[in-house]
Amino acid sequence: MKRFAALAAAVLLAAPAFARLRTKVVDYKDGDVVLEGYAAWDDGFTDKRPGILVAHEWWGHGPYARKRAEMLAKLGYTAFALDMYGKGVYAKDHEEAGKLSGAFFADRNAMRRRAMLGLAELKKLPYVDESKLAAIGYCFGGTTVLELARMGADLKGVVSFHGNLAAPTPATETPKAKIAVFQGGDDQMTLPGLPGFEDEMRKVKADWELTIYGGAVHSFTVEEAGSDPSTGMAYNKEADERSWQAMRDFFAEIFR
Repeated sequence: MKRFAALAAAVLLAAPAFARLRTKVVDYKDGDVVLEGYAAWDDGFTDKRPGILVAHEWWGHGPYARKRAEMLAKLGYTAFALDMYGKGVYAKDHEEAGKLSGAFFADRNAMRRRAMLGLAELKKLPYVDESKLAAIGYCFGGTTVLELARMGADLKGVVSFHGNLAAPTPATETPKAKIAVFQGGDDQMTLPGLPGFEDEMRKVKADWELTIYGGAVHSFTVEEAGSDPSTGMAYNKEADERSWQAMRDFFAEIFR
């Protein structure tokens, strides 16, 4: 029995060596607008896997969203980082990022449509179990995935990291998706929307949870945001790692 156990352990340890992270750039469209998404999955799995949609920050579809998609793939999920702005459209500064994201903050129907197109692309990817889908988003992307929940998208769950919580058209029915929200305790950009969001969730009897990280400001998961909280946007290693682990626990629950 000991020899068998040792052999089994050796096989399990060796198995990941045959697996490889696969990525693919995916062009798709919203009418005449060409969008560029990014798919990531681990080819070590041959069964159907839960699919995770990744919605980018206000800068646009770029390295950060792709990195998060790859991190999810390494956990065994099939991930798709969507594109909300258009192929090659990436803000060069805060002013441009505000204009690009502001167009969708002002038109939530457009935001929902673009997000649903990304979800449709996720479903086309290899080994995706369409009965086990979720979405995560950062900053502007956090708002985007919350809009998917508000519209009743057929998702098991959505996770918002330092997203804007305010909604001009709050949910009127109980969302199908369970909702996890991670906010910085000193995030002056998003905390004003918190009371209204809590009230909205209670009114529609959503299955929701909120975690606030003390000392964290906006963009606490983004290393490129720098290390100076006084600017209002800064990376916080503890909040980043804790929120990622909380997301993993949330997925373990909703995909049981």
